[in-house]
Amino acid sequence: MFSRIQKLKEEFAHFYVVVTLQTKEQNDSFIHSYFKFGMELGRPTFVPVPDVEMGFEKIVKIALSLGVSKQQHGVWKLKAERMRSMQRMDLFLGIVTSIPGIDNHDANLLNQAIGSIEAIAKASKEDILDKTDLSAEKADIIRRFFRDPKFYLSPKLS
Repeated sequence: MFSRIQKLKEEFAHFYVVVTLQTKEQNDSFIHSYFKFGMELGRPTFVPVPDVEMGFEKIVKIALSLGVSKQQHGVWKLKAERMRSMQRMDLFLGIVTSIPGIDNHDANLLNQAIGSIEAIAKASKEDILDKTDLSAEKADIIRRFFRDPKFYLSPKLS
């Protein structure tokens, strides 16, 4: 029995074994066998119950609590991903708005129409004009900013 449990616990992250122990002697015998065979506490988790119905009820409660925990973990992951996304957008806006004459509205427009900073840097003036409603002057400034070191190393005057 214990070798089967060992194989199962390697396959499942959460493994519970419901054990029906109706008498004190059965409980004592189980505990003795548990330590005799060198089982590690909590691996697997044994749930001793006096009858099958109570065993079913306990397993349902365990499953529900694990589901709630997993759901809370999922919400936490979504919040963390949203925070990272907002930080990336703040970084994006900081870089793109450092281009002379480009404001937050223009940066958001470039983000939606062209995408990443790398894509904006590779875009031609014509691509920028075709995909956005930016002026030809702003499109030229963006193109020059990413291609002309004299331009992007000069201080921003705005």
